[in-house]
Amino acid sequence: MATTTEAPPTPTQPDPPGPPRPRRDDDTRTTPRWLYAVLSVGLLVTAVPFAWMLVSSFKPERELRAVPPTFWPEDVTLANYESLFTRLDFPTYFLNSALVAIAVTVGNLVFCSMLGYALAKLDFPGKRVVFGLVLGTLMVPGVVTFVPLFVLTTNIGLTNTLPGMILPFLAGPFGVFLMRQFILSLPDELIQAARVDGAGELRIFVSVILPLCGPALATLGVLTFLTSWNNFLWPLVVATSEDKYTLPVALALYSVGQNATQYGLLLAGAVVVVIPVIAVFLVLQRHIMQGIAMTGIK
Repeated sequence: MATTTEAPPTPTQPDPPGPPRPRRDDDTRTTPRWLYAVLSVGLLVTAVPFAWMLVSSFKPERELRAVPPTFWPEDVTLANYESLFTRLDFPTYFLNSALVAIAVTVGNLVFCSMLGYALAKLDFPGKRVVFGLVLGTLMVPGVVTFVPLFVLTTNIGLTNTLPGMILPFLAGPFGVFLMRQFILSLPDELIQAARVDGAGELRIFVSVILPLCGPALATLGVLTFLTSWNNFLWPLVVATSEDKYTLPVALALYSVGQNATQYGLLLAGAVVVVIPVIAVFLVLQRHIMQGIAMTGIK
């Protein structure tokens, strides 16, 4: 009678030396409660002024001057918005602000990306000097160049014109630095492959570089639009007639008088000014966060 022999058991490999591996359940980390508390306080500090502005725009003037102040309006009124759209030439001021902000934004997107591409991917004499000038310009306050810029604008006859508000800001050093840092992260092999196929530098820039710069362009566009839309000092100096006023200038001149300030009109105008900026930010929020993270700006 044949006997069957069982195979010897396979020896188990001993565990490698070292600390024991934690369980999968231990990998989940709980956020400390104090962090939620700090973030909540920061949210309140940021959101309460906007909420106060929005709610107070529906208050009558006597309620705005009441002591102690109240948060919720006792008598809800639309008189402030009626005054904004009837007493002021609101469509003209809004159109001027929109034209200036859009033109400045488009100019920065085009020229800053072109110069950023040249500083990042092209080799030419004086490249380091040009980039050093860009960085140096970032350190110079805008007030320092205000008077020379106004004299230059006056000498070429652009005072009291929309081009006079647009041309000095068509390209900014921050936009050049932002685009240069982003384009540096793009692989050189894409550009070399396009050159092998016979594409020129302009074709490479339009067909290869720009489609990959969506996050950086969105970030630059929102920041530039916000700065230009809220610009007050330069349009106040350049514009000398009412038909060239932008919305911030018109609100400041017509709501702040010699004897008293019309807070209701000022708050209603502030709400209208903020709405386009919030809308643009909400639409491009995802691209803005990605652009800031990829360009290394903290």
